[in-house]
Amino acid sequence: MFKIFQIKLSHAMRRWFPLMGILVLAACSNNPGNSENRSTQADGSADSEQVNSEFSAAQGCTNVGVLLPESDTSARYEAYDRPLLEQEIKNALPDVTIQYSNANGNADTQQNQADAALTKGACILVVGPNDSEKAAVIVQQARASGVPVIAYDRLIQDPDLAFYVSFDNEKVGELQGQYIVDQYRQGAFDLQKGANLVMINGSQTDNNALLFRQGALKALQPLIDSGDLNLVYDQYTPNWDNTRAQSLMEGVLTKESNDVQVAYVANDGMANTVIAALRAQNLDGEVLVTGQDATLTGIQNILSDSQAMTIYKPIVQEARATAQLVAALSRGEDTSSIADRETELSTGETVASVLLEPIVIDKTNVEETVIADEYLNQAEICQGLPAGAGGVCP
Repeated sequence: MFKIFQIKLSHAMRRWFPLMGILVLAACSNNPGNSENRSTQADGSADSEQVNSEFSAAQGCTNVGVLLPESDTSARYEAYDRPLLEQEIKNALPDVTIQYSNANGNADTQQNQADAALTKGACILVVGPNDSEKAAVIVQQARASGVPVIAYDRLIQDPDLAFYVSFDNEKVGELQGQYIVDQYRQGAFDLQKGANLVMINGSQTDNNALLFRQGALKALQPLIDSGDLNLVYDQYTPNWDNTRAQSLMEGVLTKESNDVQVAYVANDGMANTVIAALRAQNLDGEVLVTGQDATLTGIQNILSDSQAMTIYKPIVQEARATAQLVAALSRGEDTSSIADRETELSTGETVASVLLEPIVIDKTNVEETVIADEYLNQAEICQGLPAGAGGVCP
């Protein structure tokens, strides 16, 4: 951890003079934390008192801002993340008041929401950024008032970020890519040498999307290099827009005269519209389609043989780890046993992180994962599906 704090000092000093005016004003009303660098103990770990003093507004904090990125292109944030975060934060910090906002896919809206939360006394911010770069402004504004920012699910590219809580997102992509590799080697979907592969990635402004693609190519590149798979299309999808993903797939099918065997699709929302494009060409179920988030629609598509797999990320674990950090910051407690990993930023600096393990789901393990965890129930999954679908529906 020594590396983090040593680098953060130089970064803070570079910003010190531009921030002087903000810091002086903030001192009058918000009692900002000590701007000195974090000290380290003999074993190289951060001294918890120094870490907590950097974010002095958090000590005793019972006013927490929760800002999530969008609701239209991924159903998870309103359906799962919001209620779970509220539940887990209240369990960990019973007297808490939570200010909640959703940016609805707009980075400027999220900045305004952060401003409003800080104005209304938020002393800890949990931010699922709509834009990983632009959200750095939120981190700097909060830090000037001694308020820590926990990046939730998506990384914020700023070394003054307090913590990052997510899943191992490069591994998410690697699991998606490896699934394709395994299916190819097993001869599933009648995949043969030279099969055409399409990659429809997430939003380039979301650091997770970059990691998903990086992980996927880590698994897929050997087959691409050998010619076993022919990568004919590889594009990001602005703002994870589902309708845009469908248009992209329609364009690829036209260009390739429907000669597509594999569609790597970064999440279930886009996968569903990619499937719609395939269905229009009578290719539904003929093309291996990936996904992510284990949404209700994604699971139903898997049981209907329209989608091959998805990635299940137990959101309750993510929300609980975030709540534990919120409570520890409020109580001035050590956080090293919670955020016990590091994530490298684009600058090369690192941030203390919680990185949870993702799980592959296909028809073989729906019951023992999302149903067993009560993430989804059998009745809602099987609604509208024929009896016996995927061996799950009665």
